[in-house]
Amino acid sequence: MLPQSIGTPLLWTGFTGFVLCMLALDLLVFHKREHEIKPKEALAWSIGWVSLALLFNVGVYHFFGAVRGLEFFTGYLIELALSVDNLFVFVLIFNTFHVRPAYQHRVLFWGILGAQVMRAVFILLGAALLQAFHWVIFVFGGFLIFTGVKILLDRGTEVHPEKNPVLRLFGKIVPTLPDSYGGRFTVKLDGKRYATALLPVLVVVEVTDLMFAVDSIPAIFAVTNDPFIVYTSNIFAILGLRALYFLLASAMGKFSYLKVGLGLVLSFVGAKMVLAEWVEIPIKISLAVVVALLAGSILASVIRPPRPGNS
Repeated sequence: MLPQSIGTPLLWTGFTGFVLCMLALDLLVFHKREHEIKPKEALAWSIGWVSLALLFNVGVYHFFGAVRGLEFFTGYLIELALSVDNLFVFVLIFNTFHVRPAYQHRVLFWGILGAQVMRAVFILLGAALLQAFHWVIFVFGGFLIFTGVKILLDRGTEVHPEKNPVLRLFGKIVPTLPDSYGGRFTVKLDGKRYATALLPVLVVVEVTDLMFAVDSIPAIFAVTNDPFIVYTSNIFAILGLRALYFLLASAMGKFSYLKVGLGLVLSFVGAKMVLAEWVEIPIKISLAVVVALLAGSILASVIRPPRPGNS
């Protein structure tokens, strides 16, 4: 039996409403005009999103106790780290499809909005499965260990977004024009609706995030069984993903060992999930291990970057 969630209908509704308001403010006020996001603007937005997440974390800690507060922070940290790793793929997608910097924010905005819906469904489904079938915890844990080991052994795998089978299917079904038409996803010409060059990019971003969610959501369930904590920590992390992209896009190559840290984190939380029936690892220890692994991988990337050709 899973512990009772702190997420009352009022909290779920209030949080969802807050997220929608922030997204509307982002799109309709601050980014109403298409423009290239400069590092200074991206830094300000990154600080803003992280500050909101930490403020929410303080509220969880105050109203629901230290355990729930630490669970939120650990889940947020794991998801944020996984999101940073995902930025490598976004850079590749935009470069592959030659998306102009001025349009990248729009693609990421709608991509992340769709990701929130998909992740909410994943989280509620995962919670229901854990509630109904306790053995699913071993499936989640085993999958995380497998993924972590795969990252450690095969971290040089190349990604080819232009070969995505969903993209190929999309191209066969939806008539697509080669131009972006001022940042629009569809355009009507001669009475017929066409997809612009940006819509296939959005499709690839959505499919890519769906693949990311398969790893990240079970990882947070390894930290907490509370669906509300899983959902809020996950959403806060991906809300800041756009700003992090524009802040870190030019520095992606410097985090050479981040994948090693992430592989170890996923392996650790997977083992924690599998062994939870017999060995209970306190949330404080879990947080310390996650912080140590991620900080160690980033520090190693800065101090001893791999030689060219060995990364």
